[in-house]
This record gives sequence, C-alpha cells and structure tokens, in this order.
Amino acid sequence: VQPPTQSTVPPQPDPIFPSPPAVANVGTPATQLQQQTAKLVHVQSQTLLEIPHNLPVIHIGKPNDLVPPDIDVSGFANAEIVSRTHANIRPEGDAYYIEDVGSSNGTYINNIPLPKGNRHRLRPGDRIALGKGDMVSFIFQLS
Repeated sequence: VQPPTQSTVPPQPDPIFPSPPAVANVGTPATQLQQQTAKLVHVQSQTLLEIPHNLPVIHIGKPNDLVPPDIDVSGFANAEIVSRTHANIRPEGDAYYIEDVGSSNGTYINNIPLPKGNRHRLRPGDRIALGKGDMVSFIFQLS
C-alpha cells in the first residue's frame, strides 16, 4: 500500500510519449527500424559488449592518448596481451568488418591470424582472439 499523494487523479501515461514496453525476450527483434544489433560476448567471463552502431569505426584496445578505445578491454583478465590500439571494427551496411591495426600480439579469427591491414567480414559465431593464446576472446553475434 502506497502512502496517499497530494494529487487525487492517478497519473495517466502521456499519449504522445508512451512508456517503453518492458523488455520481454532478449531475442525479440526490434519493431522500429529493424536495426541490427552487433555484440561481442567475452568468452572468458560471458560479458556482453554491444558494438556501437553510430560510429564509422569502432576502436578496440586499452586507454591511450592517441586513439581512445570505443571497446575498452582493459578490465578483462589477461588484458596485458592486448595492444592499446589493437583492432578496428567497421560497420558497412548490414556487414561488420574487423582489421588488426598493427597490434603486438595479433588478432585471430577462428584461430587463424589476421594479417595487419587485412579485413575480415564478421559472421555470427566468429571467434575473435586479441593476442596469442586465445586468452582474451570474443564471439561475434548479430541480433
């Protein structure tokens, strides 16, 4: 039971700006523009990171003065093997491309080294390892 308020009229939802619906199923597609949502799932911790869709280039790495990361991996275990400027993801239309930008320990897609400057079109389920040894890894997802 809530204490009485000063107003005797119960609050009504604004018909112009209705409240957003409660989140039901995570897998339910968006109803507005059907905007794809790209995510990285950190394999070692199951942490979900949403890839920003409003940037032309998404920088992956650790904090630095040159190119601050859009996806900061410094809080993950074994992050010392990840370069400050490690890799970039570029959304192009409905596709996402990843490239290594000269990292010290490399970027691996499905356990295959990605040569510096080469782009790889990410597909759902691709495993991205930042550095050798598969210690900082992500699974690419689209929904």
